[in-house]
Amino acid sequence: GFVWVETESKSTCGACSLNKGCGSAVLARVLGARRTRIRALNTLPAHVGDEVVLGLAEAALVRGSLILYALPLLALFLGALARESVSRLLRLAPGETCTVVFALAGLAAGFSGVRYFTRRINNDPRYQPVVLRRAPVFSL
Repeated sequence: GFVWVETESKSTCGACSLNKGCGSAVLARVLGARRTRIRALNTLPAHVGDEVVLGLAEAALVRGSLILYALPLLALFLGALARESVSRLLRLAPGETCTVVFALAGLAAGFSGVRYFTRRINNDPRYQPVVLRRAPVFSL
């Protein structure tokens, strides 16, 4: 039911008139075209060497992106706010160092939450890329 697909990141910067002065273009040149292997649900009888089109459910993309980006940031702020609450409860002197430590602990907790989420959805078909169709082959 699964296939391993090798993807290649390509930049669309060649079509843009700001190619030389854009930060994204500079990053694309520095990083180059990277290949990544991902596991996808094989809804077709795809075989080795086939070029395929992959799809991912929109809800999975939105939820995954939200958890990946927002959860650590939210946990960072909650960690800093927790320091403020603890300092009021224990009547501690205000200090930035302790706030930074609490914020970093919150960030670490946020990353742990992301790790837990990714392990939980690892085999969930709703979050897996799917082979939609074979890519058209163009010949000249």
